[in-house]
Amino acid sequence: MRLTFWGAAQTVTGSMHMLEFEGGRLLMDCGLYQGRRAEARRYNHEFPAPPASIDAVLLSHAHIDHSGLLPKLHKDGFRGRVYATPATRDLCAAMLADSAFIQEKDAAWVNRREKRRGSDRVEPLYDAGDAADVVERFVQVGYGQTFSPLPGLEVEYRDAGHILGSASMGLTIREGDRTVKLGFTGDVGRPGRPILRDPQPMADCDYLISESTYGGRTHEPPDQSRQRLAHVVGATARRGGKIIIPAFAVGRTQEIVYRLDQLTHEGRLPEIPVYVDSPLAVNVTDVFRNHPECYDDDMLEHMKRDPEPFGFQRLTYIRDVAESKKLNDSRLPMVVISASGMCEAGRILHHLRNNVEDPRNTVMIVGYCAPHTLGRRIVERRSEIRIFGEPHRLRANVEVMNSYSAHADEPELVDFISALDPGRVKKIFLVHGDPERQEALFNALSEKRFMSGHAPARGETFEL
Repeated sequence: MRLTFWGAAQTVTGSMHMLEFEGGRLLMDCGLYQGRRAEARRYNHEFPAPPASIDAVLLSHAHIDHSGLLPKLHKDGFRGRVYATPATRDLCAAMLADSAFIQEKDAAWVNRREKRRGSDRVEPLYDAGDAADVVERFVQVGYGQTFSPLPGLEVEYRDAGHILGSASMGLTIREGDRTVKLGFTGDVGRPGRPILRDPQPMADCDYLISESTYGGRTHEPPDQSRQRLAHVVGATARRGGKIIIPAFAVGRTQEIVYRLDQLTHEGRLPEIPVYVDSPLAVNVTDVFRNHPECYDDDMLEHMKRDPEPFGFQRLTYIRDVAESKKLNDSRLPMVVISASGMCEAGRILHHLRNNVEDPRNTVMIVGYCAPHTLGRRIVERRSEIRIFGEPHRLRANVEVMNSYSAHADEPELVDFISALDPGRVKKIFLVHGDPERQEALFNALSEKRFMSGHAPARGETFEL
């Protein structure tokens, strides 16, 4: 049994891990690498094995850094099955189509620029047809349902509480007279967050692959973040500014809308309009409405009083480009929520370009931003940032609220892993984290008697 780490190895993007055994070859996640353009282009054209030789994909959830290379995998020859929860499948249908649109637009922009330099033409990673084709390869499996994607392999998904449909997975691998149990956390959510159920404990395993995004970090309590959200919106509105919120279309947008809905009903927000300006977020919110089986008890109870938790009187969802442009023409106070969360693509770039130089405005960062992204440069409050290749002074107020992250912080992740028997776990492989975060998490886990850990590099292989 061989385990090769290919993506999210000592970094927080491009999740992809390959398992090879007598029964076949599979990937756990197939995520898009996001970062510096040249590096991303190279990594996103490489797979750990020829795609035609890969028999199956186990998908933890729909975020693009976990699912976004599936159309490329199919384009290059993969004809196996992709196993995912029903909500993950529905989210991927919308998100992969949107990613294909971005790939095509991005390639067209690069080609216009490079044509002037006489450089070779760049092709998009994949197109809408590739995205649609790979969605047809999906097999839907429910939480707690044991399934066998390959001979000698049984898998169980459990609710990871990260985003709608997210799953941790337990793999039972049989090879000859050996049986090995491998666990993969996927991305672990936070207990006590709105809308979704808390993460479900994993079954004991011999080896564990765990995310490590917030090792060494502790998020502020949810009640405190609600207070801060109300304060920031109110203070910005009073000085006549806009609140610009870059937010991932999946999970983060719906949570912010739900919180604004609550605060509106409590009379704690000024009477200013709220806009969700993202066609993908509109589509994704429809998927949320169609999967109440993923909601926690508090959300279901709230819906008895408010049957539309993702909409209120002053909230408008925008699809049309012309309506989006009107928001930038207005100088009235408003809240604008737009994708992408790391500010690397989408309509959020137009809102930032038009608003970051006005000190009345606020840019509110509500989740993790990877190194070398525009979002990270805003988090670092750099005096000058580049948007669409042009310099802009960052004079707007910047508020960073990681409490809205869908990732467990270190204490929450340590609690989640501590449900496992430390005497059985032979090794923990930490992925989806920067090196300093991984080191901090290793130190915390060692105090819980998990003594063997490693942060694999890209391409590193281990025998199980």
